Amino acid sequence: MTKYRFAVFAAVVTTCMLAAGQAQDEPSQKAEARIQKEVRHELVMLPDLGVFDNLTYKVDGYNVTLSGQVARSLVKSEAEKAVKGIEGVEKVDNQIEVLPVSPMDDQLRRRLYRAIYGYGPLEKYAMPVIQPIRIIVRNGQVTLEGVVDNEGDKNLAGIRANGVSGIFSVTNNLVVAK
Repeated sequence: MTKYRFAVFAAVVTTCMLAAGQAQDEPSQKAEARIQKEVRHELVMLPDLGVFDNLTYKVDGYNVTLSGQVARSLVKSEAEKAVKGIEGVEKVDNQIEVLPVSPMDDQLRRRLYRAIYGYGPLEKYAMPVIQPIRIIVRNGQVTLEGVVDNEGDKNLAGIRANGVSGIFSVTNNLVVAK
């Protein structure tokens, strides 16, 4: 009988210890929210991040997955290094795509920038340090990412981008702020 009680006691203690260990491995919602906030801050503060780069991220516990597209490989490595330096981040999965080097795409980027940010009704988006409309160009294919104030601005940015010669297609993924 005492062997049976000891076995049950040992099983209960082991189960409690495993549950406590798992609870400590899982971050609290507050810790995960802090990591998300710090990741966003570190990414927007990258010195070489520009209007032709689009960075996104996902926080899963203590792990961060980086994704998006950048025009220069330097931004990819800077982003990974910055996120790895955040307290509490254990693993960074860097899935950021470096866009192919192309003089033609570089010309399109400059023309698109002028067409969108140089147009009167959209000039307000050129004012902040971090411009909210991201212009991604890959082999003549254009994707607009980011946030605008209203549906009219979203449509206007798409129309302005479609008006630039040499572009094969425009995908307008701009989101209207609520």
